Amino acid sequence: MKFVTYLSNNSPRLGLLTGNEILDLERASAETAYPLPNDIIPFLRLVEPAMKAARKIEEIAKDSNAFRVARIPADSVKLLAPIPRPTSMRDGYAFRQHVEAARRNRGVEMIPEFDLFPVFYFTNHQAVIGPGPMEVMPEHLNRLDYELEAAIVIGKEGRNIKASEADEYIAGYMVMNDWSARALQMEEMKLSLGPAKGKDFATAIGPWLVTRDELAAKHIPSERGERYDLTMTASLNGNPLSHGNLKDMSWTFAEIIERASYGVTLYPGDVIGSGTVGTGCLLELNGSKVTNNLWVQLGDTVTCAIEELGELTNTVIATK
Repeated sequence: MKFVTYLSNNSPRLGLLTGNEILDLERASAETAYPLPNDIIPFLRLVEPAMKAARKIEEIAKDSNAFRVARIPADSVKLLAPIPRPTSMRDGYAFRQHVEAARRNRGVEMIPEFDLFPVFYFTNHQAVIGPGPMEVMPEHLNRLDYELEAAIVIGKEGRNIKASEADEYIAGYMVMNDWSARALQMEEMKLSLGPAKGKDFATAIGPWLVTRDELAAKHIPSERGERYDLTMTASLNGNPLSHGNLKDMSWTFAEIIERASYGVTLYPGDVIGSGTVGTGCLLELNGSKVTNNLWVQLGDTVTCAIEELGELTNTVIATK
């Protein structure tokens, strides 16, 4: 299934993307024995019964003209982030190629601790955006950068989750763009804290949340947690710049979940990013001389895409 949050009468609503239509889940479920909420977080808190009800609605909709009042042409509405306000948001550092290149470009050796445990930081879960405009303040434009990532959403509550069981806690996968103001980031990280202001203004996710069963054909068996052979790309104003693959994560999402849940409860609606794929940002590309001091400017459009997960496109505008 592909879950979306779309705008209707200035209010966010939860739907399923089915071909060229969106099925409003609350309206469709009113015709069934299991009513569903119109918000993704309460939906996820219902865990598997809600997922089963949504699958049943999708099956009925494919085979008949049911749920007429719940059908909306997909191109007639604005898509928001699939999880407009995550319960929390962590971002990992899981791609060795990106970490090695970033350190090499700074003239430092690869840090051995990378192989000891998967690291992550918390970012601003109240500054999430979906496809569309991305507002910035003037200081954000000082070396503004995109970061091509994947993200997962936690689908059920858990604590001290073992990696061998962690995949069952994943509700689905999304494209993620971890927008970064590099000048701010580099200044504040000299104080051995952060990133904070260099990251907290916007993180884009979307355009939809794809459940694991939709990705079965791309699944790669692994004893350390599921992997998927999914091509990842990013372009700036239509110019291809970044190219990688989700299967190249050195740490799996299952291992990141195990680390994140150690002594801590994860909740439905928590979002966890993979970290930047190799070649997935301008900081790395500029440092490797692939590009020459290229940064994102006002009016620029960035598209981050992952095979099977869709394209996430944002255009940079000044804060109103």
